[in-house]
Amino acid sequence: MTRDADETVSLTVLHGDDRTELSVEPGASLRRVLIDADLSPYAPATRRLNCGGRGLCATCGVRIRDECPPDHWHDRLAARFGYPRLSCQVTVEEPMTVELVEKVVWGSRERSDGGA
Repeated sequence: MTRDADETVSLTVLHGDDRTELSVEPGASLRRVLIDADLSPYAPATRRLNCGGRGLCATCGVRIRDECPPDHWHDRLAARFGYPRLSCQVTVEEPMTVELVEKVVWGSRERSDGGA
């Protein structure tokens, strides 16, 4: 299938109770699209502490609601075990819906005894 140079694909991003519709150039990195749209796939701490989209740190995970075959080793495991997929390793080629997942990194765990 050939595409017109001006053709875009639809990307729906679910974040909390909100929904954002984006028009994306085919072949774009999902991570880059999300960051450019101010819809970061990162937790607050990992916005600055990440691998820059090289698929090494596993901090840019999102849930993909549509069939999107995994190409990266982490994404193959994610698909097998139900983990979030790495947005840096997903190329937007067809219309898709993704969900930003709530993340807790490095702490925020409550003690089981209720103490401080």
